[in-house]
Amino acid sequence: MKDIRFLAVEGVIGVGKTSLARQLARLTDARLILERHDENPFLADFYRDPARFAFQVQLFFLLSRFQQLQELRQQDVFHPHTISDYIFAKDKIFAYLNLEDRELQLYERVYATMEKDALQPDLVIYLQSSVERLMQNIRRRGRSYEKHITEEYIQALNEAYNHFFFHFHDCPLLVVNTTKLDFVRREEDLLTLKNQIERHPGGIVFFSPDVA
Repeated sequence: MKDIRFLAVEGVIGVGKTSLARQLARLTDARLILERHDENPFLADFYRDPARFAFQVQLFFLLSRFQQLQELRQQDVFHPHTISDYIFAKDKIFAYLNLEDRELQLYERVYATMEKDALQPDLVIYLQSSVERLMQNIRRRGRSYEKHITEEYIQALNEAYNHFFFHFHDCPLLVVNTTKLDFVRREEDLLTLKNQIERHPGGIVFFSPDVA
């Protein structure tokens, strides 16, 4: 991945983006930047009562993501590559899904002041999966603040992510069907994906092991 200085992994809750980011960072000795879910004091309340806490949880994540990406501008001489488990632009997916109109207007004003300074990845990996498998993964990892996540919310989020990345042209994109992949338990799956990343020609590429 010599030409990819900043790689970002994206996908719906439970798809395995953090696990993949960790594994790729291990293989490539890259600096790892992970989203700070556990630091958001409104997240558990949001999953219990989305309408009441959507704006608070959204604003916290927006500011946290922006701050983290600003820190990336300080070059790490020991790690020429950086891998993150999110992109800044994905914040809008959740905002448009969860905020009501007046909140969204205020959110847009705050977002617009930050967007122009947000660091852009050299390549984004978008991991796709079925709602059934996403729910299985969420239940398996057993995070206390995720126990109130509903299948309906994950379905809506999955559709929103697919729509977002269908229209994504900010940088090169690798769309990966993860239905039959296991990056954590099968090293060959991880190496297969690493090979796809290294061979990425630019633009948008779709990778599905089912048809490869």
